[in-house]
Amino acid sequence: MNSRAIHLLFAGVYLGASGLVPTLAWGQSAQPPAEIDASAIGKVITAAGTVNVEHPAAIVVQANLPLSGTGQAKTGDLVYRGDIIQTGANGALNITFADGTSFNVSSNARMELTEFVYDPKGHSNSTLLSLTKGTFTFIAGEIAHTGDMKVDTPLGTIGLRGTAPRVEILEDGTVKLSTLIEEK
Repeated sequence: MNSRAIHLLFAGVYLGASGLVPTLAWGQSAQPPAEIDASAIGKVITAAGTVNVEHPAAIVVQANLPLSGTGQAKTGDLVYRGDIIQTGANGALNITFADGTSFNVSSNARMELTEFVYDPKGHSNSTLLSLTKGTFTFIAGEIAHTGDMKVDTPLGTIGLRGTAPRVEILEDGTVKLSTLIEEK
């Protein structure tokens, strides 16, 4: 080897040993990422206007895709645990979840699908949906009857046991809650 190659080799060994060479995870947290749940938890039934679904856990494999994993939602798109759903001024969305919960999202709304655990034969099911702005109406599915369904709002967390609530979160942070009464 020539002397230049030897110096480069020693410089590489020195930098590597001192930790100055960036690794593939450089700039990321020291903790390994949480296990990615690749199972869909629901499906977009209707989407109108501007509706974006961000998949924060998505792994981008094409260079021309947006880095945030955000995309205009359309009918038939799947949603996953951890997704963030946002509607624009003209947006509206309806999602049906695996347990039968049906969720309508109004314009100018934001919701995170924080937690969703559902086993049709189980009794340890749980859901946590975080609503931060907008109007939401929904009919609770099986998780509300056989597990623990919660909706988080800026004012507090609502526990559901099988009902059809309407949650409205105003610009000033005020939360209005009403429930629909079923007639038999």
